[in-house]
Amino acid sequence: MKREAILEFFRRLAEANPSPETELAFGNVYQLLVAVVLSAQSTDVGVNKATKALFAEVKTPQAMLDLGEDGLKQHIKTIGLFNAKAKNVIALSEILVREHGGEVPADRDALTALPGVGRKTANVVLNCAFGAETFAVDTHIFRVGNRTGLAKGKTPLAVEKQLEKKVPAPFRVGAHHWLILHGRYVCKARAPECWRCQLSDLCAFKAKTPAKGERPAKPAVAPRRAAKA
Repeated sequence: MKREAILEFFRRLAEANPSPETELAFGNVYQLLVAVVLSAQSTDVGVNKATKALFAEVKTPQAMLDLGEDGLKQHIKTIGLFNAKAKNVIALSEILVREHGGEVPADRDALTALPGVGRKTANVVLNCAFGAETFAVDTHIFRVGNRTGLAKGKTPLAVEKQLEKKVPAPFRVGAHHWLILHGRYVCKARAPECWRCQLSDLCAFKAKTPAKGERPAKPAVAPRRAAKA
């Protein structure tokens, strides 16, 4: 995708949603970190349901330690992999209390040193909590980046590096939100809704999907030459 098209790509997304935000519910940076850790291989909707009561009770790493691993499991048992996630949340809370004064560090290396926190999670926290120009490449962004031609790569890190290189100001802070939401609600994995996509004319995806009840447009067929007399 050329620079001019990329500018128009994000201009349209920004026009439709000027202030994009994560769909995870949280009240402070620590709760955001916990929510993102819990969201791995789970939906934001499911995580929000599980953390509603949890976050009313737990607002700090120390409060999480006071709740304990068993108490945490009772809140998040509806989330996939909740046993491993509970163990990681308790372990990272211990480190935050012991090494960071109970605060979430605004540093990628410090974040990824925490149990259960990978590069994607760290990038989400840095972006949402600290306004950093980071690109958290999940399955949605990976798909949208490759499918549209915006940022092609065989790995999430490769796509992230392409986004870092190609996304222009002033769209860099909001870019990963726009891409996630676009992938979640329009550029879906199995049935992308190209027929209502505001970016379809900029997109490199050739197998554009028609609206329900409509057939894909057939390519024009050249007329046959008249037989010679």
